[in-house]
Amino acid sequence: MTGAKRKKKSMLWSKMHTPHCEDFKQWCRRRLPILEWAPQYNLRENLVPDTMSGIMLAVQQVTQGLAFAILSSVHPVFGLYGSLFPAIIYAIFGMGRHVATGTFALTSLISANAVERLVPLSSQNLTTQSNTSIVGLSDFEMQRIGVAAAVSFLGGVIQVAMFVLQLGSATFLLTEPVISAMTTGAATHVVTSQVKYLLGMKMPYISGPLGFFYIYAYVFENIKSVRLEALLLSLLSIVVLVLVKELNEQFKRKIKVVLPVDLVLIIAASFACYCTNMEITYGLEVVGHIPKGIPPPRAPPMNVLSAVITEAFGVALVGYVASLALAQGSAKKYKYSVDDNQEFLAHGLSNVIPSFFFCIPSAAAMGRTAGLYSTGAKTQVACLISCVLVLIVIYAIGPLLYWLPMCVLASIIVVGLKGMLIQFRDLKKYWNVDKIDWGIWVSTYVFTICFAANVGLLFGVVCTIAIVIGRFPRAKTLSIKNMKEMEFKVKTETDGETLQQVKIISINNPLVFLNAKKFHADLMNIIQKENANNQLLDDISKCEQNTLLNSLSNGNCNEEASQPCPSEKCFLILDCSGVTFFDYSGVSMLVEVYMDCKNRSVEISLAHCTASLIKAMKYCGNPDSENPVSFESVSAALSNIYSNKNLSKFSDHSEV
Repeated sequence: MTGAKRKKKSMLWSKMHTPHCEDFKQWCRRRLPILEWAPQYNLRENLVPDTMSGIMLAVQQVTQGLAFAILSSVHPVFGLYGSLFPAIIYAIFGMGRHVATGTFALTSLISANAVERLVPLSSQNLTTQSNTSIVGLSDFEMQRIGVAAAVSFLGGVIQVAMFVLQLGSATFLLTEPVISAMTTGAATHVVTSQVKYLLGMKMPYISGPLGFFYIYAYVFENIKSVRLEALLLSLLSIVVLVLVKELNEQFKRKIKVVLPVDLVLIIAASFACYCTNMEITYGLEVVGHIPKGIPPPRAPPMNVLSAVITEAFGVALVGYVASLALAQGSAKKYKYSVDDNQEFLAHGLSNVIPSFFFCIPSAAAMGRTAGLYSTGAKTQVACLISCVLVLIVIYAIGPLLYWLPMCVLASIIVVGLKGMLIQFRDLKKYWNVDKIDWGIWVSTYVFTICFAANVGLLFGVVCTIAIVIGRFPRAKTLSIKNMKEMEFKVKTETDGETLQQVKIISINNPLVFLNAKKFHADLMNIIQKENANNQLLDDISKCEQNTLLNSLSNGNCNEEASQPCPSEKCFLILDCSGVTFFDYSGVSMLVEVYMDCKNRSVEISLAHCTASLIKAMKYCGNPDSENPVSFESVSAALSNIYSNKNLSKFSDHSEV
């Protein structure tokens, strides 16, 4: 009896604890994405491209680390630390396989406001000039990095709190025009902050509202103080960087290894400055002493946290928005998914933990991520390899960068922002798709350059919500056609057993950013479920069923897609007579859904499209330039389907 009770208890115990163990494993895989891709890493296929990408990325990490540290008003060596630790943390917790995390121009610019406000340059003479600190720098430099580390720490805490509150689901409010305008405006701020180095001028730190205009006013008032040597060297550096990078882009398919022009320029400029003694002869400002090694960790000063709350929120929001846009772009390009909430955790920890190692705020940078694309990186191993090379620079090569001219470093920053600055070209696209989106882009950009990136981002979100709320009540609805379906089952002349199916769905709601993302997610879930059902049914009867999908949730637009059997051909007609208005996000999602369904052998036709919708789809990417996609009516779309397929007979079946 006792043995039976023990056996029963052990069975109950195993039932209680086995699911919990499995749940814990799933939780670890979800929160530590490295456990998902690392065991499946293919050394033979991925190691070589990841290594080459890691080498190129290390060059960018070092140059941008030095530059963005100066942009953050701290010693350049702290930029090297900021290029090392955040990249390691994100490789463990982040889901973007092609996202290069490290120092970032926008977050550096925001943290510089706190550094200059709390530890201004005028207080340098009041602090001890001894070099007895743990990294061999003056107390003034240590006070400055303490403030920057506090901004990074508090910004990371805010991001982790947003992860706990699951605020990643609210990212649909961050539309593409708002993000594009904010990043372009912030890039304009960064270029403006480098003007003093490009011109070799001595300029006081200027920030605050309309600080953008005050900087240029100061430059024109003191135009005579421009150093011609620095200006010529800056122009030469920019021309060389732009020219070589364009050639690398043009011939990247023909050459296996692109020329690391940033590294070559740094070596050449440093050697020339050392040989000609430009620092003394021409008065050029150089990077200066770079200490060796990594100091032991130390907590950021907690007494300044209350004074940097504004900057911390700016770092948390701007850094996350810019990084998430890059992660989602890489996920879309290489066909994998990114969890918005997990990205909050990854970037939060990438700011909190490195703040104990004297790091400035971090985020993903567009230039480095684009570099991973162009060099063929496969996974985050490329970022980890770059970290090894950055570590070598910190312990061995760092002191050799003493003679690097600041104007050359500023040129590297300006050219690195090219990807953000050319977003001005999006204005034509927004004007042709939706003029309201164009207005949001322009107003968000103006607010960003007049005030700050976080202010521009907040204005763009509020403006977008207000416009949508104002437009939705005026939207027409076609409730009579809602959920109305017509199915046509026909037999082909060549194969009498193959059923061809046409389904007509009426869209009676606007296509805007509010319902575009949820619609796409619902559609993909339905397709996955239907695929699973098809696999089960295929074991019982081969292609006995026809797959029909209908996506309609909470007043969102309706769409159809299907994963057919090998012998089944499916057609879908979307009646767009109810699409009274749309925006860029909605049209982009419609085009994306079209391409997804086409890849699943589901042919889509659009009926009753307005001229503005057809024009917008052309600017967002014409779904099919060879075959007609839009038709004047449903009957015209049906006639096109039947005429193309040479159907002999059909039976009409309708159900609601």
